[in-house]
Amino acid sequence: MVYNTSQSIIPGKLNVHLVAHTHDDVGWLKTVDQYYVGSNNSIQGACVQNVLDSLIPALLADKNRKFIYVEQAFFQRWWRDQSEAVQSKVKQLVSSGQLEFINGGMCMHDEAAPHYIDMIDQTTLGHRFIKDEFNLTPRIGWQIDPFGHSAVQAYLLGAEVGFDSFFFGRIDYQDRAKRKEEKSLEVVWRGSKSLGSSAQIFAGAFPENYEPPSGFYFEVNDDSPIVQDDFNLFDYNVQERVNDFVAAALSQANITRTNHIMWTMGTDFKYQYAHTWFRNLDKLIHYVNQDGRVNALYSTPSFYTDAKYATNDSWPLKTEDFFPYADNVDAYWTGYFTSRPALKGYVRMISGYYLAARQLEFFMGRRKSGPTTDSLADALAVAQHHDAVSGTEQQHVAYDYAKRLSIGYKEAEDLVGVTLACMVESTSKSRCVNPVTKFQQCPLLNITYCPPTEVDLSLGKRLVVVVYNSLGWKREDIIRIPVISENVTVQDSSGKEIEAQVLPVANASVALRNLYAPAYEGQSPSATLLYWLAFTASVPPLGFSTYIVSSAKRAAATLVSQTVYSSSGSQNDTIEVGPGNLKLIYSRNEGKLAQYNNRRNKVKASVEQSYTYYSGYDGAGEVQSSGAYIFRPNGTFPIPSPGQIPFTVMQGPLYDEVHQKINSWISQVTRVYKEKEHAEVEFTVGPIPIDDGIGKEVVTQITTTMKSNKTFFTDSNGRDFLERIRDYRADWDLLVNQPIAGNYYPINLGIYMKDDSTELSILVDRSVGGSSISDGQLELMLHRFFPIPLA
Repeated sequence: MVYNTSQSIIPGKLNVHLVAHTHDDVGWLKTVDQYYVGSNNSIQGACVQNVLDSLIPALLADKNRKFIYVEQAFFQRWWRDQSEAVQSKVKQLVSSGQLEFINGGMCMHDEAAPHYIDMIDQTTLGHRFIKDEFNLTPRIGWQIDPFGHSAVQAYLLGAEVGFDSFFFGRIDYQDRAKRKEEKSLEVVWRGSKSLGSSAQIFAGAFPENYEPPSGFYFEVNDDSPIVQDDFNLFDYNVQERVNDFVAAALSQANITRTNHIMWTMGTDFKYQYAHTWFRNLDKLIHYVNQDGRVNALYSTPSFYTDAKYATNDSWPLKTEDFFPYADNVDAYWTGYFTSRPALKGYVRMISGYYLAARQLEFFMGRRKSGPTTDSLADALAVAQHHDAVSGTEQQHVAYDYAKRLSIGYKEAEDLVGVTLACMVESTSKSRCVNPVTKFQQCPLLNITYCPPTEVDLSLGKRLVVVVYNSLGWKREDIIRIPVISENVTVQDSSGKEIEAQVLPVANASVALRNLYAPAYEGQSPSATLLYWLAFTASVPPLGFSTYIVSSAKRAAATLVSQTVYSSSGSQNDTIEVGPGNLKLIYSRNEGKLAQYNNRRNKVKASVEQSYTYYSGYDGAGEVQSSGAYIFRPNGTFPIPSPGQIPFTVMQGPLYDEVHQKINSWISQVTRVYKEKEHAEVEFTVGPIPIDDGIGKEVVTQITTTMKSNKTFFTDSNGRDFLERIRDYRADWDLLVNQPIAGNYYPINLGIYMKDDSTELSILVDRSVGGSSISDGQLELMLHRFFPIPLA
């Protein structure tokens, strides 16, 4: 039978826009490649290759059928495997509008954990492919699965990227209920106060996530009844199915402005057998339109947006963001702000490296052969997926993301080394192919491991250190590298000796020499001690500076003093840390931070730091548990202060360090620099003990006497800061069910609070969750772990 699917919009009727789509996670329960080829199906039966293979002939079978596709990481894999004939047919489908690319990024990125630069880069990478292959630019934002939505997404990757509209699935259950009642699921979203109406976009949240209405799933193994229209067979149900369709359409129309509604006909990894979907959609359109009560049509978000604009209706205004997100009373999706903090840190570190490598690649000029940043760009793009940097993936998938980043880094590392060598040798970049200088880099400084710098300088060798600044302004920062002698001197490129200091690292290199023995071949067997050599580097914008480290007969670099303190002093004894204007005052008796004192601006304030962990709810009795996504604390437990444990203070001319061991699995180093007016804290947390079967979410709290009045500020993807008020939402009267989890927000750059006289800011080196649960106090969740798999 031939079905009439050529219907278009009918004025005066309710128009149901059927948007056929699949949501293909770029890694989650399986790796990105496992999802593509369909392997490891014991975990999840999903094969994106099948989706695309079956989709194209299904579209070619009827010119009225339409489909949207999102994740370019998958599409590009598929595209590379196709013949010219198939590619030509696909280009025809794209040109006719039957196949439309929506969003257009390599993945559907998360909106809490990524930095805005990474969001832009991964979107640009996908858009570039679409432009090169199809000469098109996506029109619509389609962030249907991320777990909350950021203001930066709205104005930067919505309005400013040129999208006409932006659709999403997940908003707070209380917010959604109110918006349904007020017909305000679709809004004009103005995400930036400073940019105002110049950066606003038409945006819509779906009534019930991003799936079809109940009973309209048509994968071959789904339970929904198909449209059975053959009188010669049993179970004929056309009128029943039409009635179901009309009822669902009218129900959605009651919560939607204008006579246009959208049905998202698909969900995760659907259309692996595309004909089953389109066969039933053809029948629905045909028989629903014969019935005449409503009008059904194949559509796309672009077509739907145009129809909405054409109504000239007015829309409610939405400002700021959609965080935090909860889908029921006890399910606040705020735990993933911190989940897998090591991966989050690796992604952030690699992101900064990619920025520098890409600049150097541009300075050198792209070559037809040799190392590039392409692999790193692809790996970093995939890592922005909402089940990647979010930390919500299975462990083997997290390993896969890290492996891809490592492979991409290695290729970019080769490019960086060659380019810096050419720049240092002042060779014309057009002729510089094989520079004489061979640079090595140190990606494992986090474990005090750098073979290129751990050389015996007493043998007459000199160590040349080149420091590159990828930012657009001059920087002066402390450089720290491991060396094996305290008798060293540092000179700048003019030969002038500069101030430096060395800090002992107690036999840290011994274990590393055993682990990485080949890297240390030929070195002096007596070189068993390891030191941090620190000096101030001054680097011009988008430029580099060179420093020479050599052996000295005397200790030219100052060996810092080292004092171990215990709780033996009197209660009033204090220790002052910091060689410059900023002083941190510690209680010797308790070994705790007590006061902040900035002599330059005369700010003097009581400050305390403590550690706590939240016990994760275990879901007993089928109640919502804490996990990779959800933060649901079941009690707060202070972690004892380090009062009975000795702490070490190292003091030098450039900066001081305070080493504290909080307990057997938490320690920290606090640094106070001579030329800086902030303190730097480096945490080491884990492995978190879960032998008791209880998951733990570890928090550090900074407590002051400030009058913050329930108000604090968190950043939006590292670009803007938004005001947060405890137990408050601007869009609805919040029913407070989870007073801790419901007040947590994503932090990419920092969090701060202020009162009439003082401001306290905390900046972070990776995405974490944080809040101000009590006035005058800020807290960061540093790590979390559970006795069951995270995903």
